[in-house]
Formats: sequence, structure tokens, C-alpha cells
Amino acid sequence: MFTFLSKIKVMVTNSVLAGTIFTVLICVKSQAADFDHRYDSYNQLLAQVVQVSDDKKQSRVKYQQLVLKKEILEDALTGFSIVTKSQYDDWDTQQQLSFLINAYNGFTLKLIVDNWDEFKQGDAESIRDLGSLFSSPWEKKFFMLFNKKHNLDDIEHEMIRKWFKEPRIHAALVCAAVSCPPLRNEAFTADKLNTQLDNQMHLFLADNSRNGIILKGQKGEASLSSIFKWYREDFEKGQQGFNSLYDVLRVYSDALVDSDALVSSDNDAETKRNIIKNANYPITFKDYDWRLNDVANF
Repeated sequence: MFTFLSKIKVMVTNSVLAGTIFTVLICVKSQAADFDHRYDSYNQLLAQVVQVSDDKKQSRVKYQQLVLKKEILEDALTGFSIVTKSQYDDWDTQQQLSFLINAYNGFTLKLIVDNWDEFKQGDAESIRDLGSLFSSPWEKKFFMLFNKKHNLDDIEHEMIRKWFKEPRIHAALVCAAVSCPPLRNEAFTADKLNTQLDNQMHLFLADNSRNGIILKGQKGEASLSSIFKWYREDFEKGQQGFNSLYDVLRVYSDALVDSDALVSSDNDAETKRNIIKNANYPITFKDYDWRLNDVANF
């Protein structure tokens, strides 16, 4: 009798446990299926903690304020983490790329927030200080994505750069440094992605502290962000019509010329346009400012 009752108890317990697990899995699956491609919560958070410069070319993060809103950030990132690879594969291309850009930028914010005490105490001044002797901060596996532990390099190099033919992402991924492109105060969304990426390239190239055409009489040179050196190959594959950096600068010549605060005359502007058009000028690259993109470093 005891043995029979014990078996019944075990069967009931296992049944309840199985039911609980099934319910949890259903809830998680439902949450992933209902993924908010408008990124309402994440969008509202960015609007509150990202400060854009008056000329719109730069931005900084109010990390001290973001720390106080850590739970909101974590909730948004949990929404990213519960998405399965099969769910992701069912999305259209614009939804997929928007998701990965937002995930990269969002988990970068998490990395800074999780280590904010180090910055407050002066033990860290840059995201690079969060690495170790054996690995960089971009190699730290500190978040879940597609049911696996991942790092930031995985998103950038193993997913985005491999899965998409889109070099403009280098003006959208922000690694929390002053010299990075500006972090938008809104999320990337599928319906606006092309416009947002184009705008990011324009803003980045229009910022003469990061990119510009330097005149030397009737000649000149392009002085560009090191991003264009590190990822030059991505701009030379014919993707988005770019076969060289000269193509990039030609497409965004208005950003380099019209928005350049150093242009002192119409003649200078015309000279710069001719230089860009002729595409026979040297290209140099600026040193990268790795200080944290905090409002204190505006």
C-alpha cells in the first residue's frame, strides 16, 4: 500500500512540475512571439538618458540617471534575451537588423551600468578598462541571446557583419566611447531603419571633430575617424554602392562640406566639393578618444 501511494504521489508531483514547466515555456514563447518591434519601453528610456548636442551631431549618455533606471533597462534587455533564433528567423530583414543594432547598443549600456562603481571611483575611464589581461570587454559573455551566452563581438562580427550587407551599421553601433558615432535618443525600428542609418552616416561625417576635408591650397586630404580604417573592407565590397572610401565621401559630400563649421567661404566649399569629386586625395585617420561617452565628457 505504501509503495502504491508513493508512486501515486510521485506521479502527481511530476505532473504538477511538468505542468508548471509547460506553462513557463508557453509564457516565454508568447512573450517572444509578441515582441514589440516599436521598442516602446527601450525608446522611452533612450529619450530620457541620451542627451543630444545642439547641432545634433553628437550625443552623450546620462549614466548616473541611467543607473537609477537600471530596472527599466533590464526589462527591455530581457525582452531581447527571450527571443529565440527560430522566432528571429521569421522576421523580415529590417526587423532583424534593427533588433541586433538595438541589442548591441542596449547591452553596451548594461555593461557600463553594471560597472558604474568603477567609473565613479575613478578605477575606469573607458570601456576598455572593463576588460582583463586575457580578454577585451567586447569578448565578455555577459548576456543571453538566442538561448546562448554571448558577448558584444558576437553581435557585431558573427551576426551583423556576416548576415547583412550593410556597412552603414558602423555609424549606428556605439561602443560607449567619445569618438563613437552619436547614440540615437530613439531605438532603431524596421519601418525607419534605412532613413535612420542614412541619417547616422550623415551626422557622423558632418561632425568635423570626427571627420572632415582639410584644405591645403587647392588640394586637400580627408581626415577620418579610425572606424573607417578598422572597417575599411566593409566599405569596399560594393555593399550599398560603396566600392571605396572615396565612394562613401562622395555620397555624403554634403555632410562633409555644407555642415563643416570650418568652411569660411563659398570658394572653400567649392574646392572641397571638387576634391571629393576627383577622388585622388590622401586619406588619413584620427586618433580615437576612448573616454566614456558620459555627459561629463561633452
